[in-house]
Amino acid sequence: MTLARLAARHGVATVHSPADGRDVPVPEATVVAVLAALGVDASTPEAVTAALEAAERADRERLLPPTLVHWRTGDGGDGPGGGGTHAPGTDPHENAGPYESTAPYGEPPAYPRDAPLRPPSHLPPGTRLQVTTEDGAVVLGDDWSGLPLGVHTVEAEAPDGRTATATLIVSPARVPGPARRAYGLLVQLYSLLSGRSWGMGDLGDLRELVTWAGRRHGAGFVQVNPLHAGVPGAPADPSPYRPSSRRFPDPVHLRIEEIPEYALIGPERREELDRILADAAELRERVLGKGALIDRDAVWEVKRRALELLLTSVELGPGRRADFHDFLAGRGRALEDHATYQALAERHGPHWRSWPEALRTPRAAEAAVRADPALAARVDFHCRLAWLTDRQLADAAGAAREAGMAVGIVHDLAVGVHPEGSDAWAGQEAFAAGMSVGAPPDAFNSRGQDWGLPPWRPDALAAAGYAPYRGLLRELLRHAGALRIDHVMGLFRLWWVPEGREPTEGTYVRYDADAMLAVLVLEAHRAGALVIGEDLGTVEPGVREELARRGVFGTSVLWFERDWAGTGRPLPPEEWRAECVATATTHDLPSTAARLSGDHVVLRHRLGLLAGDLERERAADRAETAEWRGLFERLGLLPEGPGEEAEIRAVHRYLLATPARMVGVWLPDAVGDRRPQNLPGTWDEYPNWRLPVAGPDGQPLTLEQLAASPRAHALLSELHARTAPPGARRV
Repeated sequence: MTLARLAARHGVATVHSPADGRDVPVPEATVVAVLAALGVDASTPEAVTAALEAAERADRERLLPPTLVHWRTGDGGDGPGGGGTHAPGTDPHENAGPYESTAPYGEPPAYPRDAPLRPPSHLPPGTRLQVTTEDGAVVLGDDWSGLPLGVHTVEAEAPDGRTATATLIVSPARVPGPARRAYGLLVQLYSLLSGRSWGMGDLGDLRELVTWAGRRHGAGFVQVNPLHAGVPGAPADPSPYRPSSRRFPDPVHLRIEEIPEYALIGPERREELDRILADAAELRERVLGKGALIDRDAVWEVKRRALELLLTSVELGPGRRADFHDFLAGRGRALEDHATYQALAERHGPHWRSWPEALRTPRAAEAAVRADPALAARVDFHCRLAWLTDRQLADAAGAAREAGMAVGIVHDLAVGVHPEGSDAWAGQEAFAAGMSVGAPPDAFNSRGQDWGLPPWRPDALAAAGYAPYRGLLRELLRHAGALRIDHVMGLFRLWWVPEGREPTEGTYVRYDADAMLAVLVLEAHRAGALVIGEDLGTVEPGVREELARRGVFGTSVLWFERDWAGTGRPLPPEEWRAECVATATTHDLPSTAARLSGDHVVLRHRLGLLAGDLERERAADRAETAEWRGLFERLGLLPEGPGEEAEIRAVHRYLLATPARMVGVWLPDAVGDRRPQNLPGTWDEYPNWRLPVAGPDGQPLTLEQLAASPRAHALLSELHARTAPPGARRV
């Protein structure tokens, strides 16, 4: 029991409950390993006792927790809930966060209620308080009622001489919602090539897509895959969900010809540029005309050559140089660290744990950069790439606004980063060494999952006032109309798997969800952006309710929306939640054409992913699809009769019949593509993340061909007509 008490105080579960409601004990070795990753020695009974006594003593002696949270009504849209100052671990009726847990695991977490903004009530009488706001204003005493939204610093001094400093997050009650109902497109950007792409979709294609979709078809948003920086080196992991850095975008997405300096390349370098352009055209032709897969490594190699030519042969003008310097100043040390990692990875490989000892931390590596002009030049090169990419992201966001999109571009935040990448190197103190994020066993995967992503330490985040998280969100929201958060349940708890153990031997580690949400809502409020949570799969009780309370939209996929607590039949459209993005599929699921035809079952059988007999699985799939078809017919959503194109339109008519305020169209569905972009459970067996958008015959389609497609036009025109505000021009 002593180990369980110690684990609970640090947010580490000693038992978890799968979907069937059973309580499954966590192996003791797992608990000990996870506590070690949190800096707590539990290796012996004596160590456990000493650690527990130390934790209890620290609680008694501390004046303030590292981070305080206050929700303020009237700033982000007043809904249920509101204000309340939350000090993790100080109120037995609150979710205790990473320091102590007062409720058994498996019970719904409790959240603070409304309260005036005031200091924690446990402070000794006579404690002197000072708050320094973000803008440098100083507030003395315990009247905090006038504090603005933001991230402030609290200093306390008790009569006995004890002092403490804490971060105070004052957040609006809710994320802003969309001004009106909207539909939009969901696309993996790399998969959408135009006639100008260099072998994969780029930011020029994104700008064209949002302009066409917004102006021609009244789309309110375009959601793209994470554009995070990938781990350098070849072969690179093609998954956009296992990046090197979530904070900075990948320059592989640059449209080279639209960099202003491109037009200034002199005649003495034209022959070299022509060779690069010829190689780029060959990459494009391989994918679009010869059936090759998207080769991100090859694309980057050609673009790297072009960028080095461009940045070494053309001087920046005074205005451009001033803009670059402003960008450097705004990004600060975070960008310097990222660019340093990129430069060092070119020389020593991407696995920083194998670098020379003097280079394994950012501050130690600074000396190496100062002493090596060639290395410093490469750091500058990568800073310039980040700047160029940021500016093209801004151009795409501006195009979305100019096209009249109600929301704009929805960017995607991956759940974690590669253990050998830039973020893990630059922020080593914030990550749990020897741990990986995953998922416990469930009805769909009896072995659980290990995603190979190191988790953030909740105690380190709190101690830093959530600065790493704040900086990450601020960067991603710079050019976003909305932010989609992959596995949004990770704001509450994550499944940690110790290195060398199976996913079944992991355990949940709880985060201070109140603080995580407060930072998220504050940064979204500042950016004027929506937040969408990917909340598919196993979700603990109370989480969806708290996300909704804070204005975070959920994700509802048609095939999963059933009356699970009752009949098990498809959920009637009027019973869907309104605060969600309603879709027919996602990047991890079969396309709608494959779902309707049963092709997805055959594919999974061919790859050895079916647990049961093929014919039995096909029969079950046909019965499920027939049930949905029958519902479409009864609701009058299939007047054209049976047929793949008509049925795909019926699926989206059904989504429009729900109260969902955002309806997403998987762009490949608009042209009848039958292949998933990613097939979970496969690696080399299936070309995950490397397929271009194609028609029903599997032949790749360019952005220009997609825009001219009568099939896409018919579907999007109907969505436009059903979501356009009164009086709007309709196509």
